[in-house]
Parts: sequence; C-alpha cells; structure tokens
Amino acid sequence: MKILVTGGAGFIGSAVVRHIIQNTNDSVLNLDKLTYAGNLESLASVASSERYAFEQVDICNRAELDRVFALHQPDAVMHLAAESHVDRSITGPADFIETNIVGTYMLLEAARAYWNGLDAVRKAAFRFHHISTDEVYGDLPHPDEVAPGVALPLFTETTPYAPSSPYSASKASSDHLVRAWRRTYGLPTIVTNCSNNYGPYHFPEKLIPLMIVNALAGKPLPVYGDGQQIRDWLYVTDHCSGIRAVLAGGTLGETYNIGGWNEKANIDIVKTVCALLDELRPDPAGPYARLITYVTDRPGHDRRYAIDARKIERDLGWRPAETFETGIRKTVQWYLANEAWVANVQSGGYRDWVSQQYGA
Repeated sequence: MKILVTGGAGFIGSAVVRHIIQNTNDSVLNLDKLTYAGNLESLASVASSERYAFEQVDICNRAELDRVFALHQPDAVMHLAAESHVDRSITGPADFIETNIVGTYMLLEAARAYWNGLDAVRKAAFRFHHISTDEVYGDLPHPDEVAPGVALPLFTETTPYAPSSPYSASKASSDHLVRAWRRTYGLPTIVTNCSNNYGPYHFPEKLIPLMIVNALAGKPLPVYGDGQQIRDWLYVTDHCSGIRAVLAGGTLGETYNIGGWNEKANIDIVKTVCALLDELRPDPAGPYARLITYVTDRPGHDRRYAIDARKIERDLGWRPAETFETGIRKTVQWYLANEAWVANVQSGGYRDWVSQQYGA
C-alpha cells in the first residue's frame, strides 16, 4: 500500500511513519504543514528510504491536496494532522477551528473527489482512517466522587460526546464530519479514539516531556491544581500498532477506542519521572521532586479519562505491548540520550509560551 499520512512530522504522526517504514513493506507519503510542533528531525531514521516521501502542505489548501492525491495516488489516508495542545486551544482557539475542523473538511472533500475517480478495484480497497482522541467524550467520574467499591465507568465507542475544551470540541467536530462523509457520500472511513500518548520525540509542551526537560534544567515542575487529574496512558508505538491493525482489518464505518489500560494521576506521573531521573541521572542538589510546583488549574480541566479497549482486542486481537513502567522508563532514557533533539526544538517561541503559561 501507499499510505498518505497527514501530520507525519508531529509526535504521533512521525511515530506512525517510522512504524510503517520499519515494520511493513508499505510506502508513506508524509504530508505536513511544519508548524512549531512539526519536526523532520524526528524522521531522520527513515528519510532516506525509497518508500518515504514528504510534501509540505497545509490541509486547508484544497488545491494542494488535489495535486498531492493526483500525483501520489495513495491507497489509504491516515489523518493525524491537528492542533493538539489543550492549553494553546484555551488561549488561542482559532487555529484549532481552522486546522481541525476546516482542514478535515478540506481533506475529506479532496479524498472523496480522488476516491470517486478510482477504478472499481482500487475504489473498493481505499480507506480513510481518522485518528482522534478520547477527549471528545468529556470526563468521567473521579474516584473521589464515588462511593468506595463502586466500579468506575470507562469510555466506550458509544459514549456520548461531551467535549470540554476548544481542542476537544474541534476534534469532536472533525469526528462528526468523517462519519457524515461516510453516511452521506459513502466514503470508506474508520475512526479511532486514543488515550494520552507518550514516548520519544514528544514536543516538550505536554506533561511528561515538559517534566523531564524542566527537571534536567533545574526548573520548576508545574502541576495543575491538585495534580489528581487522571489519564489513561498509551505508549506511542503501541498506538501505532493499534491504528495499523485498524487500517488493515477494521470494519468500515466502525469506531475503535485504543487505550493503554494505565490510569494514572498527573502528580503520580510527575513523581515517577522524578524517581527515574534520580536513578538514571542524580542531581547533586537533591531529589528532583523538590522542584514540583503546584500552579493554578486550567479552565475546564477534565478530571478523569479512561478507555475501554476491549472492542479492538476482541475484533482485531490488539493489546498494548508496554506497561506504563516499561514505557515510561524507555521514554526517560530516550530524552537523556537525545538532549540535542530537545535543544533544537526549544525555540524562543517555545520558551516564551512556557513562561506565559506557567510563569504565574
């Protein structure tokens, strides 16, 4: 197959590209606008492959999308291009509306026009795989909100949407567009919703890489509110294998939740990172946990996410290979071994953002 991966220079997108090139015989066309979070250095290990190609294109540019489809003739689309940082969506939602909603619409229309022009065999085999987030579901009851012994609910594929942030609302909108294009136009689509990804090459504005980078620099480790917000954590290569399984064997029109079965409170994540750094690179000034600093919680902060991933296990035989303990150790070790990559992505604009967001 030739797979068009949108957002292939981002954190999850680059992991998907590397996974496909390194573990399959498929070809990849990486289509990325190269915003602040897009980094071609993350693809250095596969950039020379004959099965890899790159196009710098904004998914909001319909003419360029039509050109790319006509020139490269993909057999499938894996749509990951998105503005993805909740904090940035709160301070500046316009980019999220433009990329996540308008961009998805433009991509769907370009894909539909291309698909309609294929011969019967290729048309029947074509897939449009939309990769989304569990944040579209809103949040779940927190352990401190229910009586002891009461089973806590999980997100399933039929959980009603109740997005809380501009980011999650924009992703919910894009999910609805994809499903509408399936029902109205017959476009062969599949949707997946994943839990919080972590791992190598993660831009250091998200929780885990931010904690690692700040700790190594001796800077405060900002924790929102009481730090008891719970997320389900999924190692990024597990996510890659999951969505590849869905693309290969998922039923058209279906939704699959992909999670790591790892519910952890944010403060416990931060303490785990500190403990690993204490072990792997001790700080003469003392334990890294001394740097933990509680900051004002962000508006509308969801308290708990947790995915029920039994459908993808039952239907496609997928389960995550990494436990949180193995995945977080690999992640910390990667950042310690790749400080040059981290330094290269920490531009002046990045430093200004962190100062603005957490300085108070």
